[in-house]
Amino acid sequence: MADAIVAEGLCKKFGAVTALDGLDLRVPRGTVTGLLGPNGAGKSTAVRLLTTLLTPDGGRAEVDGLDVVTRAAEVRRRISLAGQHAAVDENLTGFENLEMLGQLLHLGRRRSRERADELLHDFDLVEAGRRRTKDYSGGMRRRLDLAASLIVAPSVLFLDEPTTGLDTRSRAALWDTIGDLVSGGTTLLLTTQYLEEADRLAHQIVVVDHGRVIARGTPNELKGQVSGERLEVTVDPAADLETARTVLATVGTGPVVVNDAAGVLGVPVDDGVETLLASTRRLREAGVGVLDVALRRPTLDDVFLALTDRPAPAPAPEAAQSPEGVR
Repeated sequence: MADAIVAEGLCKKFGAVTALDGLDLRVPRGTVTGLLGPNGAGKSTAVRLLTTLLTPDGGRAEVDGLDVVTRAAEVRRRISLAGQHAAVDENLTGFENLEMLGQLLHLGRRRSRERADELLHDFDLVEAGRRRTKDYSGGMRRRLDLAASLIVAPSVLFLDEPTTGLDTRSRAALWDTIGDLVSGGTTLLLTTQYLEEADRLAHQIVVVDHGRVIARGTPNELKGQVSGERLEVTVDPAADLETARTVLATVGTGPVVVNDAAGVLGVPVDDGVETLLASTRRLREAGVGVLDVALRRPTLDDVFLALTDRPAPAPAPEAAQSPEGVR
């Protein structure tokens, strides 16, 4: 299978800061690759280089068989990009934004209007479609921006943290749309902070840190690199999380990861059942109320922590469920 995206030794500096330090990447045609990494790892810089928004300081890259520097205009005609921030005309309605883009992309007036209506439906914007986008909420503007990137099914689609700030229903709708596009032959490079998103969508995951690729493989292959089970404990909301962390550190084989908002602590363990019983007893002896305790297989969060020595970055909050048209 030919590669739709090829990057070899990509380098990019911003003053004294090295954003990319010899990044190598290959994305097979008709597949989804998830690009993961800590904040500042170079993911968005890589996307901007591959979409011709930046010029590399070193290395080379091709998209759809075209060099991104010497044939940049041709590359732009074959790709679509949805970045981290909505880019819509606030003085036009949602429908008018989509219709205008369709005509700019030579769909013709009738097909542009049909496609605008289809996308407004797909992204739950039918009721808001005839209102000016300056009156949209942040989540609605984000959904419209994503719809705009799909006016024409591109050969290669780049989505840079596309579902950040979206509610659960909107994320699920986008996942379904992405699945349809890839089934139709589109290649997707996706950066995301939602690791379950990468786990569900990606055929291949590439982990980047300090501007270099540090791991790659299918989700299951990467999970297989993290040995052992993981003990996960949910404590009472009034519990002292620091006390719970200290207790679990004495029974685990690695660092304790704490989700403060959910009151959940996780730690890798060797002897799962015995450790589960011992940790529950010790937590109660320390006065920590336990609501739930379980053993589970490694997840992409565990892979991320093992590879980078940092927990995965917390995604932005979901879009507020405010009435349509209220910012």
